[in-house]
Amino acid sequence: MAKKKDSAEKRHRNSEERRLRNKSAKSAVRTSVKKFITLAQKKDSSATEAEAALKEMIKKIDSAAGKGIIHKNAAARKKSRMQRYYNSIKAAK
Repeated sequence: MAKKKDSAEKRHRNSEERRLRNKSAKSAVRTSVKKFITLAQKKDSSATEAEAALKEMIKKIDSAAGKGIIHKNAAARKKSRMQRYYNSIKAAK
Protein backbone atom coordinates (compact mmCIF):
# COMPACT_ATOMS: atom_id res chain seq x y z
CA MET A 1 0.00 0.00 0.00
CA ALA A 2 1.21 3.49 -0.76
CA LYS A 3 2.39 5.55 2.17
CA LYS A 4 0.67 8.70 0.98
CA LYS A 5 -2.95 9.02 0.03
CA ASP A 6 -2.11 11.17 -3.02
CA SER A 7 0.06 8.51 -4.63
CA ALA A 8 -2.56 5.83 -4.03
CA GLU A 9 -5.17 8.01 -5.71
CA LYS A 10 -2.89 8.65 -8.66
CA ARG A 11 -2.23 4.91 -9.08
CA HIS A 12 -5.96 4.30 -9.03
CA ARG A 13 -6.60 7.00 -11.65
CA ASN A 14 -3.86 5.64 -13.91
CA SER A 15 -5.01 2.06 -13.56
CA GLU A 16 -8.57 3.09 -14.42
CA GLU A 17 -7.36 4.90 -17.56
CA ARG A 18 -5.35 1.85 -18.63
CA ARG A 19 -8.30 -0.45 -17.94
CA LEU A 20 -10.59 1.61 -20.18
CA ARG A 21 -7.96 1.83 -22.92
CA ASN A 22 -7.40 -1.94 -22.81
CA LYS A 23 -11.14 -2.58 -22.79
CA SER A 24 -11.54 -0.45 -25.92
CA ALA A 25 -8.77 -2.28 -27.75
CA LYS A 26 -10.17 -5.70 -26.83
CA SER A 27 -13.61 -4.62 -27.97
CA ALA A 28 -12.18 -3.44 -31.30
CA VAL A 29 -10.56 -6.85 -31.80
CA ARG A 30 -13.83 -8.67 -31.06
CA THR A 31 -15.76 -6.36 -33.39
CA SER A 32 -13.31 -6.90 -36.24
CA VAL A 33 -13.52 -10.68 -35.76
CA LYS A 34 -17.33 -10.55 -35.92
CA LYS A 35 -17.21 -8.35 -39.01
CA PHE A 36 -14.84 -10.77 -40.75
CA ILE A 37 -16.95 -13.82 -39.90
CA THR A 38 -20.17 -12.22 -41.15
CA LEU A 39 -18.51 -11.18 -44.41
CA ALA A 40 -16.94 -14.61 -44.87
CA GLN A 41 -20.26 -16.39 -44.31
CA LYS A 42 -22.26 -14.24 -46.74
CA LYS A 43 -22.84 -16.02 -50.02
CA ASP A 44 -23.24 -12.85 -52.08
CA SER A 45 -20.18 -11.01 -50.71
CA SER A 46 -17.00 -11.14 -52.72
CA ALA A 47 -13.81 -12.76 -51.51
CA THR A 48 -12.02 -9.41 -51.62
CA GLU A 49 -14.32 -7.97 -48.94
CA ALA A 50 -13.64 -10.90 -46.63
CA GLU A 51 -9.93 -10.70 -47.34
CA ALA A 52 -9.88 -6.98 -46.55
CA ALA A 53 -11.75 -7.65 -43.30
CA LEU A 54 -9.24 -10.41 -42.48
CA LYS A 55 -6.31 -8.04 -43.01
CA GLU A 56 -7.96 -5.39 -40.85
CA MET A 57 -8.64 -7.93 -38.13
CA ILE A 58 -5.03 -9.15 -38.16
CA LYS A 59 -3.85 -5.55 -37.91
CA LYS A 60 -6.01 -4.94 -34.83
CA ILE A 61 -4.89 -8.20 -33.20
CA ASP A 62 -1.22 -7.42 -33.83
CA SER A 63 -1.65 -3.93 -32.45
CA ALA A 64 -3.27 -5.23 -29.25
CA ALA A 65 -0.62 -7.92 -28.84
CA GLY A 66 2.17 -5.40 -29.39
CA LYS A 67 0.80 -3.22 -26.59
CA GLY A 68 0.48 -6.21 -24.26
CA ILE A 69 -3.30 -6.00 -24.13
CA ILE A 70 -3.65 -9.60 -25.27
CA HIS A 71 -0.95 -12.25 -25.00
CA LYS A 72 1.15 -12.84 -28.10
CA ASN A 73 0.27 -16.53 -28.17
CA ALA A 74 -3.43 -15.75 -27.92
CA ALA A 75 -3.03 -13.30 -30.80
CA ALA A 76 -1.24 -15.93 -32.90
CA ARG A 77 -3.95 -18.48 -32.10
CA LYS A 78 -6.75 -16.11 -33.12
CA LYS A 79 -5.01 -15.17 -36.36
CA SER A 80 -4.30 -18.79 -37.20
CA ARG A 81 -7.89 -19.88 -36.61
CA MET A 82 -9.32 -17.06 -38.69
CA GLN A 83 -6.85 -17.68 -41.52
CA ARG A 84 -7.76 -21.37 -41.56
CA TYR A 85 -11.45 -20.43 -41.57
CA TYR A 86 -10.90 -18.04 -44.48
CA ASN A 87 -8.99 -20.70 -46.43
CA SER A 88 -11.74 -23.27 -45.90
CA ILE A 89 -14.44 -20.80 -47.03
CA LYS A 90 -12.36 -19.80 -50.05
CA ALA A 91 -11.81 -23.44 -51.04
CA ALA A 92 -15.53 -24.20 -50.74
CA LYS A 93 -16.56 -21.38 -53.09
